[in-house]
Amino acid sequence: MVRRRAAGAPAPPPAPPVATGEVVAEVVAALRGGGGRGDTAILLGGRALREPALLAAARVAAATGAKLFAEVFPARLERGAGLPPVERIAYLAELASVQLAGLKHLVLVDAKAPVSFFAYPGKKSYLVPDGCEVHELAAATDDALGSLQALVDALGAGDAPPVHQQPSVPSRPTRALTADKVCQAIAAALPGGAIVSDEAQTSGVTLAAHTAGAPRHDVLTLTGGAIGQGLPVAVGAAVACPDRPVIALDGEGSAMYTIQALWTMAREQLDVTVVIFNNRSYAILNIELERVGAERGGPKAKSQLDLEGPNLDFVKIAEGMGVPAVRADTCEAFGAALDRAVAEPGPHLIEALVPSTYSGLRLRLMPRALNALEKLPRPLARAAKRKFYPA
Repeated sequence: MVRRRAAGAPAPPPAPPVATGEVVAEVVAALRGGGGRGDTAILLGGRALREPALLAAARVAAATGAKLFAEVFPARLERGAGLPPVERIAYLAELASVQLAGLKHLVLVDAKAPVSFFAYPGKKSYLVPDGCEVHELAAATDDALGSLQALVDALGAGDAPPVHQQPSVPSRPTRALTADKVCQAIAAALPGGAIVSDEAQTSGVTLAAHTAGAPRHDVLTLTGGAIGQGLPVAVGAAVACPDRPVIALDGEGSAMYTIQALWTMAREQLDVTVVIFNNRSYAILNIELERVGAERGGPKAKSQLDLEGPNLDFVKIAEGMGVPAVRADTCEAFGAALDRAVAEPGPHLIEALVPSTYSGLRLRLMPRALNALEKLPRPLARAAKRKFYPA
């Protein structure tokens, strides 16, 4: 039976356009003429980070040797065992420059040319290497998947075997809790089909490396840089997908902007496990102050970037809003709390007491270490990048 549109009903929007033959031919020439393996890359964003588009991009990469990158903060990234791995561009501009160094051609698919998140004195904001040519296969308003499939056809890459991430689950950490061990414990317990709302910008820096081979999951990230996104995004994900477990990772400072989301989780009995990394510091702001070269202030100025006096008690805050909560300062306690939260339906909160990832001498030396990267030989710079940002 043919369904007819009701009189006066708006016409459906037109289908987004696929890349023209001319654009596809230009990209084919770029990928084939880069001059060698490692000289070309494809930067994926938006809808190009879902499974069908990832598989198409991985076939292109297999056929041409192009590197696959994802934008810094993807709205939704499908990843884990069985899916093609893709390396996210680093948040810190110095590290992103190491990732992009040596490129002659960069192909954009539902993504923009990379720029630094903030402007910094004496540093470039546009991160595409000098001499690298940028090609846009699909803009945000185009059909990213259709354009990638057209590229696969033009390259004759339909039979090229895409690389798949192999299953790999880390062992459970033990003893004193750190931010890295929290990420390791989450990777060890991550259930298949989970949705991770990730706003743990400094404490969660090793999460991607630990969860690379975990069961398939989706990651939702801080797309606009607005502090406080993590908890309400987790609420939205749980409402949209009530059959999937949601894990929200947040710092204590960013969580306080939208802490009322806990009440909504309790009221609607949403299956969300909230992990609060509590290091009693606005770590990301301390990092940014060091990077812009701000003079170190006195006690009053420094107090604006710590979260002590009074200390935040997320167990009491959560319980006051109807969410069961526990505090953990050892790996064993955190692992047991996480297992219980994942197994039981409904909302839970775990307050993880961890030392700051970047503080003291390490924080003060960071700008110098980052500035030194551009002077290092490329292999050493990439090894150093993996230390800073092991994604």
